[in-house]
Amino acid sequence: MDPRLVTAIIVVVGVPAVLVGYIWLTERVLGFVGQRAQPRLRPWLWLAPALAFLIVFLVYPTLGTLVRSFQDKAGAHFIGLDNYAWFFTNDSSLIALRNSLIWLVVLTAITVGLGLLIAVLVDRVRYETVAKSVIFVPLAISMVAASVIWTFMYDYRTPPDPQVGTLNAALGSVGIAPVAWVQISDFALNSILLVVVMAWMWTGFCMVILSAALKGINPELLEAARVDGATEGQLFRRITLPLLAPTLAVVMTTMVITALKAFDIVYVMTSGHFDTQVVAYQLINELYNFGNSGRASAIGIVLLFVIIPVMAVNIRRFRAQEAIR
Repeated sequence: MDPRLVTAIIVVVGVPAVLVGYIWLTERVLGFVGQRAQPRLRPWLWLAPALAFLIVFLVYPTLGTLVRSFQDKAGAHFIGLDNYAWFFTNDSSLIALRNSLIWLVVLTAITVGLGLLIAVLVDRVRYETVAKSVIFVPLAISMVAASVIWTFMYDYRTPPDPQVGTLNAALGSVGIAPVAWVQISDFALNSILLVVVMAWMWTGFCMVILSAALKGINPELLEAARVDGATEGQLFRRITLPLLAPTLAVVMTTMVITALKAFDIVYVMTSGHFDTQVVAYQLINELYNFGNSGRASAIGIVLLFVIIPVMAVNIRRFRAQEAIR
């Protein structure tokens, strides 16, 4: 029998069978417990599989990565904070940190800003559904496919070779010399151009989420403000924007995490050349190209500690909103 068929049978039949068996076993175990203890034990027994997966596939690897970050390249000896010291003093790593900061700020600003602007504008047109669909389509494309598309957009050929890149062909049609877009490392302009690729993909996501929140605002509240003489600008600043603040916080958090995880676009379009490397690319580079799992682990822990405050702020805001409700 084909091993793939066996695997499919196990997944389709075995997994549900194990789930049903666990539920049956849980209820049987609870039958031996007193009625007063059952409400306290049942949630933990139901959560046990999820907690086990969380510990095995998240907590344990995280702790292992933390320990590994204090070891040498071979993992044979502990070297203290040497890997972290290397990361914060190495020129390539500092460039990666700078670029990741650029990704974080520029990507969040473009996607959230444009997403909000588009959500407000399309909310007032009859062809809203079509406009949203067109803007959202890039998110359905994989990162690699989007990178290939924009590689042709930014393509540069040394003159007198003909320019096949879309942007340089457009410049040539009006008599402007071609530009080596992603090779421009001055002021990290090429990193910003790479950010544009991801912004092209994720603006639609921000637009959809913010548009849904916008439609949740009571129109009677806006009409009452208009009756009182408020202008559209005042409506947006004093009513719409404050009511959208919780949703904006969630969307911004999502974009911050997305920016810090950026890797695919850099890998496909530049392979980290021309000073375009980011922290996530630096991690992969150290692990697979240089075989230094100690340094790679240290970079991973740095990324983790950068993301934790962002998540903590978001969780605290969510709890505050739940308390109000």
